[in-house]
This record gives sequence, structure tokens and C-alpha cells, in this order.
Amino acid sequence: MSEAAPTVVTSHRVVAAPAEQLFELIADPARQPEWDGNDNLVEAAPGQRVRGVGEVFSMLLTQGSVRENHVVEFTEGRLIAWRPSEPGREQPGHLWRWELEPLDDGGTRVVHTYDWTDLTDANRLVRARATTADMLGASLDRLAALAES
Repeated sequence: MSEAAPTVVTSHRVVAAPAEQLFELIADPARQPEWDGNDNLVEAAPGQRVRGVGEVFSMLLTQGSVRENHVVEFTEGRLIAWRPSEPGREQPGHLWRWELEPLDDGGTRVVHTYDWTDLTDANRLVRARATTADMLGASLDRLAALAES
């Protein structure tokens, strides 16, 4: 009997950069392809910097499709989460979250989460199950390298 994949996957690390600097890299979709550890993102139009819940930003994916990302959690400099969907379609229920906690030494504890607990699109289940903490960690590592350079 095989064990079911967890529906919430998390990775975290400490980055030697201020939370505000890291948040700018995350909240500006045009910067996201620079640190995407899954090499899934190609580009996003400039000028989509997220400023609050309810905003939507678009991203071109490596397979050539576009995703609209609906911001569902937001605290400037500390928290951002979005639910992707195909343009004009209902959100299938998975969520990407970034949490930043400033540390006394000027660094930041960064937590990256993929939550597919509410995923309703059966076509996405295989990919959701294959998303691991190591994959999230690759994005954290690239984000850290970019911010610390």
C-alpha cells in the first residue's frame, strides 16, 4: 500500500538579505523567472507589482500557456499568496505562498508553501503530487543567490 502524497508541501531557509528586498523579488512578477527553481516561468509583463489581495498578475509559462495568478493573501513585505488559473477560467484550487520573517541579524526566514488541498482539476493532480519540498527549496536557493549577490 502506497502512502498518499501530502497536499501541503513546505520548504524554508534563512536568507542573508532583508525581508523588504526579498519581497520585492517575489511581489514583482517580472522578477519571478529569475528565481523560479522549477524553470516553469518564462516572463511576466513589467508593471504588475502586487500591492494587495484581489489583484491578478499574468505569467507566461515554459510550455507556452498563460496563467492568471489571483492574489488571495497579502501583507506588504511579509506575506503573499496566489491561486493560479487559466485566463478567464475558474481557479482550480491550488495555492503558492511566501512568508517572510525578518531576523535580528538583518536576514530573513523565508517559508515557501505549495498547498493543493483544495485542487479540483483532476488533470493537475499528477503534477501536484510530484511537487516536492526539494522543488520549493530550489526556488528558495535561487532567490537567496539573487538577493545575496
